[in-house]
Amino acid sequence: MVSNEPITRLKDALRRLPGIGPRSAQRIAFYMLERDQESARLLSDALLNAVGKVTHCGRCNNLSELKLCAICSSEKRNSELLCVVETPADLDIIEQAGAYNGLYLVLMGHISPLDGIGPDQLAISLLVKNIEADPIREVILATNLTVEGEATADYLGNLLKGYDITVSRLARGVPVGGELEYMDSNTLNQAFSDRRTMIES
Repeated sequence: MVSNEPITRLKDALRRLPGIGPRSAQRIAFYMLERDQESARLLSDALLNAVGKVTHCGRCNNLSELKLCAICSSEKRNSELLCVVETPADLDIIEQAGAYNGLYLVLMGHISPLDGIGPDQLAISLLVKNIEADPIREVILATNLTVEGEATADYLGNLLKGYDITVSRLARGVPVGGELEYMDSNTLNQAFSDRRTMIES
Protein backbone atom coordinates (compact mmCIF):
# COMPACT_ATOMS: atom_id res chain seq x y z
CA MET A 1 0.00 0.00 0.00
CA VAL A 2 1.34 3.42 -1.02
CA SER A 3 1.59 5.93 1.81
CA ASN A 4 -0.17 9.29 1.34
CA GLU A 5 1.45 10.81 4.43
CA PRO A 6 3.11 13.75 2.56
CA ILE A 7 -0.21 14.73 0.97
CA THR A 8 -2.07 14.35 4.27
CA ARG A 9 0.52 16.50 6.05
CA LEU A 10 0.25 19.16 3.34
CA LYS A 11 -3.55 19.27 3.59
CA ASP A 12 -3.40 19.41 7.40
CA ALA A 13 -0.89 22.27 7.22
CA LEU A 14 -3.06 24.21 4.75
CA ARG A 15 -6.11 23.76 7.00
CA ARG A 16 -4.31 25.72 9.72
CA LEU A 17 -4.59 28.87 7.59
CA PRO A 18 -7.55 31.17 8.33
CA GLY A 19 -10.52 30.63 6.03
CA ILE A 20 -9.20 27.32 4.64
CA GLY A 21 -11.48 24.36 5.28
CA PRO A 22 -10.89 20.66 4.44
CA ARG A 23 -12.11 20.93 0.84
CA SER A 24 -10.17 24.11 0.09
CA ALA A 25 -7.04 22.56 1.60
CA GLN A 26 -7.47 19.50 -0.59
CA ARG A 27 -8.00 21.57 -3.75
CA ILE A 28 -4.93 23.73 -3.05
CA ALA A 29 -2.76 20.72 -2.22
CA PHE A 30 -3.73 18.80 -5.35
CA TYR A 31 -3.42 21.89 -7.55
CA MET A 32 0.12 22.62 -6.37
CA LEU A 33 1.22 18.98 -6.64
CA GLU A 34 -0.44 18.24 -9.98
CA ARG A 35 -0.17 21.48 -11.93
CA ASP A 36 2.10 24.04 -10.28
CA GLN A 37 4.98 22.48 -8.37
CA GLU A 38 7.19 25.48 -9.16
CA SER A 39 4.83 27.80 -7.27
CA ALA A 40 4.76 25.29 -4.44
CA ARG A 41 8.57 25.43 -4.23
CA LEU A 42 8.54 29.24 -4.33
CA LEU A 43 5.94 29.31 -1.56
CA SER A 44 7.92 26.86 0.53
CA ASP A 45 11.15 28.85 0.12
CA ALA A 46 9.40 32.17 0.89
CA LEU A 47 7.79 30.74 4.04
CA LEU A 48 11.06 29.28 5.33
CA ASN A 49 12.88 32.55 4.60
CA ALA A 50 10.22 34.66 6.35
CA VAL A 51 10.00 32.40 9.39
CA GLY A 52 13.79 32.45 9.71
CA LYS A 53 14.19 36.22 9.40
CA VAL A 54 11.03 37.96 10.61
CA THR A 55 10.65 38.84 14.28
CA HIS A 56 8.88 41.63 16.21
CA CYS A 57 9.92 45.28 16.32
CA GLY A 58 11.06 46.10 19.85
CA ARG A 59 9.07 49.32 19.92
CA CYS A 60 5.78 48.74 18.09
CA ASN A 61 5.60 44.92 18.06
CA ASN A 62 4.94 44.84 14.31
CA LEU A 63 6.54 42.12 12.20
CA SER A 64 10.02 43.19 11.14
CA GLU A 65 13.38 41.87 9.99
CA LEU A 66 15.11 44.44 12.21
CA LYS A 67 15.02 45.14 15.94
CA LEU A 68 13.47 48.50 15.09
CA CYS A 69 11.15 48.61 12.07
CA ALA A 70 11.28 51.26 9.33
CA ILE A 71 8.32 53.16 10.78
CA CYS A 72 9.72 53.36 14.30
CA SER A 73 13.18 54.35 13.08
CA SER A 74 11.89 57.07 10.73
CA GLU A 75 12.51 60.68 11.78
CA LYS A 76 9.59 61.80 9.59
CA ARG A 77 6.94 60.23 11.83
CA ASN A 78 5.09 62.23 14.50
CA SER A 79 6.40 60.65 17.71
CA GLU A 80 3.71 62.36 19.82
CA LEU A 81 0.97 60.21 18.24
CA LEU A 82 0.58 56.51 18.96
CA CYS A 83 -2.00 54.39 17.12
CA VAL A 84 -2.95 51.07 18.71
CA VAL A 85 -4.08 48.36 16.28
CA GLU A 86 -4.88 44.68 16.64
CA THR A 87 -2.80 43.16 13.84
CA PRO A 88 -0.02 43.90 11.33
CA ALA A 89 -2.69 43.77 8.59
CA ASP A 90 -4.51 46.68 10.30
CA LEU A 91 -1.28 48.68 10.40
CA ASP A 92 -0.64 48.00 6.72
CA ILE A 93 -4.08 49.17 5.61
CA ILE A 94 -3.75 52.40 7.61
CA GLU A 95 -0.34 53.03 6.03
CA GLN A 96 -1.76 52.42 2.55
CA ALA A 97 -4.56 54.91 3.22
CA GLY A 98 -2.02 57.61 4.11
CA ALA A 99 -4.38 58.91 6.81
CA TYR A 100 -1.86 58.84 9.65
CA ASN A 101 1.79 59.77 10.20
CA GLY A 102 2.46 58.82 13.81
CA LEU A 103 3.82 55.69 15.46
CA TYR A 104 2.06 52.39 16.16
CA LEU A 105 1.61 49.67 18.74
CA VAL A 106 0.44 46.29 17.42
CA LEU A 107 -1.38 44.28 20.10
CA MET A 108 -1.29 41.03 18.08
CA GLY A 109 -4.92 40.29 18.84
CA HIS A 110 -7.80 41.43 21.02
CA ILE A 111 -9.26 40.55 24.40
CA SER A 112 -11.49 37.51 23.97
CA PRO A 113 -12.24 35.53 27.16
CA LEU A 114 -14.07 32.84 25.18
CA ASP A 115 -10.85 32.14 23.28
CA GLY A 116 -8.73 32.35 26.42
CA ILE A 117 -7.13 35.64 25.34
CA GLY A 118 -6.75 38.18 28.13
CA PRO A 119 -4.68 41.36 28.49
CA ASP A 120 -1.59 39.34 29.41
CA GLN A 121 -1.59 37.66 26.00
CA LEU A 122 -1.42 41.02 24.20
CA ALA A 123 1.38 43.63 23.92
CA ILE A 124 -0.19 45.88 26.55
CA SER A 125 2.92 45.96 28.74
CA LEU A 126 4.87 47.27 25.73
CA LEU A 127 2.20 49.94 25.21
CA VAL A 128 2.61 51.12 28.80
CA LYS A 129 6.40 51.05 28.45
CA ASN A 130 6.24 53.23 25.32
CA ILE A 131 3.90 55.74 26.96
CA GLU A 132 6.13 56.05 30.00
CA ALA A 133 9.33 56.35 27.95
CA ASP A 134 8.27 58.57 25.03
CA PRO A 135 6.68 62.07 24.84
CA ILE A 136 3.33 60.77 23.58
CA ARG A 137 0.54 63.35 23.47
CA GLU A 138 -2.30 61.23 22.06
CA VAL A 139 -3.10 57.53 21.86
CA ILE A 140 -5.54 56.57 19.10
CA LEU A 141 -7.34 53.30 19.81
CA ALA A 142 -7.86 51.82 16.35
CA THR A 143 -9.08 48.39 17.39
CA ASN A 144 -11.81 46.90 15.25
CA LEU A 145 -15.43 47.84 15.89
CA THR A 146 -16.33 44.28 16.82
CA VAL A 147 -17.43 43.12 20.29
CA GLU A 148 -13.86 42.02 21.06
CA GLY A 149 -12.33 45.17 19.61
CA GLU A 150 -14.64 47.40 21.64
CA ALA A 151 -13.88 45.43 24.81
CA THR A 152 -10.17 45.85 24.13
CA ALA A 153 -10.57 49.59 23.53
CA ASP A 154 -12.58 49.97 26.75
CA TYR A 155 -9.92 48.09 28.71
CA LEU A 156 -7.13 50.25 27.27
CA GLY A 157 -9.13 53.44 27.81
CA ASN A 158 -9.50 52.62 31.49
CA LEU A 159 -5.84 51.61 31.75
CA LEU A 160 -4.67 54.92 30.29
CA LYS A 161 -6.79 57.15 32.53
CA GLY A 162 -3.87 57.55 34.88
CA TYR A 163 -1.63 59.11 32.25
CA ASP A 164 -1.45 62.74 31.14
CA ILE A 165 -2.42 62.01 27.54
CA THR A 166 -5.44 62.28 25.26
CA VAL A 167 -7.02 58.95 24.35
CA SER A 168 -9.20 58.90 21.23
CA ARG A 169 -11.13 56.28 19.30
CA LEU A 170 -11.73 56.02 15.55
CA ALA A 171 -15.08 57.59 14.72
CA ARG A 172 -17.65 57.39 11.92
CA GLY A 173 -16.53 55.91 8.68
CA VAL A 174 -15.69 52.52 10.16
CA PRO A 175 -18.93 50.50 10.43
CA VAL A 176 -19.81 48.54 13.57
CA GLY A 177 -18.60 44.99 13.09
CA GLY A 178 -16.13 46.14 10.44
CA GLU A 179 -12.46 45.17 10.39
CA LEU A 180 -9.75 47.65 9.36
CA GLU A 181 -8.07 45.17 7.03
CA TYR A 182 -11.05 45.40 4.66
CA MET A 183 -11.61 49.17 4.74
CA ASP A 184 -10.93 51.40 1.74
CA SER A 185 -8.68 54.47 1.94
CA ASN A 186 -11.51 57.03 1.96
CA THR A 187 -13.26 55.29 4.86
CA LEU A 188 -10.07 55.20 6.91
CA ASN A 189 -9.25 58.83 6.18
CA GLN A 190 -12.73 59.82 7.37
CA ALA A 191 -12.36 57.73 10.52
CA PHE A 192 -9.05 59.37 11.43
CA SER A 193 -10.34 62.87 10.69
CA ASP A 194 -13.42 62.38 12.86
CA ARG A 195 -11.88 60.41 15.70
CA ARG A 196 -13.46 61.18 19.07
CA THR A 197 -11.74 61.80 22.39
CA MET A 198 -12.19 59.17 25.12
CA ILE A 199 -9.97 60.68 27.81
CA GLU A 200 -8.80 64.27 27.96
CA SER A 201 -5.40 64.97 29.48
